[in-house]
Amino acid sequence: MKKSLIMLGSFLLSSVLSGQAQPGTAARLFLTHYMFTAKDNVVGQVRLTTQEAIRTVVLSGKDASGFTVDKEHRLLGRSVGKDKNTGRYALTVTATTASGQQISQSFTIIEDHFIHNKVIAHRGAWKNTGAPENSIAALEHAIGLRCEGSEFDVHMSADSLPVINHDASIQGISIARTPSRELLALKLTNGEPMPTLEQYIQAGLDQLNTKLILEIKASELGKEYSLALTRKIVALVEKLQAQAWVDYISFDYDVCLEVMRLAPYARVAYLKGDKTPAELAADHFYGLDYHFNVLKKNPDWVTRAKQHTLTVNVWTANDKSLLEDLLQQQVDFITTNEPELLLSLVK
Repeated sequence: MKKSLIMLGSFLLSSVLSGQAQPGTAARLFLTHYMFTAKDNVVGQVRLTTQEAIRTVVLSGKDASGFTVDKEHRLLGRSVGKDKNTGRYALTVTATTASGQQISQSFTIIEDHFIHNKVIAHRGAWKNTGAPENSIAALEHAIGLRCEGSEFDVHMSADSLPVINHDASIQGISIARTPSRELLALKLTNGEPMPTLEQYIQAGLDQLNTKLILEIKASELGKEYSLALTRKIVALVEKLQAQAWVDYISFDYDVCLEVMRLAPYARVAYLKGDKTPAELAADHFYGLDYHFNVLKKNPDWVTRAKQHTLTVNVWTANDKSLLEDLLQQQVDFITTNEPELLLSLVK
């Protein structure tokens, strides 16, 4: 038995380390933003993850003719609204550094058609639809309801595959200690297989209305595994060119900081509720995402967050009177198991 546990531990650690390449060690190219609007043609500034200066920027790809770059290396939509059918554009950006190095990256740029109604469906829209929590069906229901966002939870299998589930175990099986082939053989209550993160994001990329609110779960195996999952997630989001769709949240402060280190463009909010708005602003967070009881104990934090230009999300509010109170406070987002009720209130 002892030998089996040692072998399992070695397998888990080797799996994590094998996928632990640090995306931040070499210069990577990113945009500060990946969307534009009909009123504002500025997409975002071209930057590097290192401090090396950019000398020139060249655009290529099938939609390059619709964009240009100004002297500040800002990407501008020159033919805004050109592609009325999809609202998305394929573009490759090549930056030449001061030392003469060329760095290229392909991106999907989109026109911002995302809904702004404050409604974040908690683990998708499941309670009143019959879909399992965190299923692709629940995501599709949230999209169909036209929620502003759909929240979901990500864990990592023993062989380092990011999968979707709220708890650290599914059907009595530890996710972190189980190879993906066994996890993916499991069926949810609607017959849907346990989703991988890639499958889930791909389903979300089919539309331009609902954001994907990705919660990175802390690993039961410790901080090293949580950070390894974080690196896997950011790498996959960038591989799928899903930067415009995905916002990040976590209860683990170090995980949040790692996302921002790897992806300086990322919109990251903290969940635990033990940091003041000033502390979050100092660490360059996008927002706070706190339980409603935290804000009841700290009634000035909504105002203070806005003073620090942080967004405010509140979880998990389901009662009508509480929802009405939060709307009265003009919070930015509300995560709820009752998206249909909240939608009726915001209308």
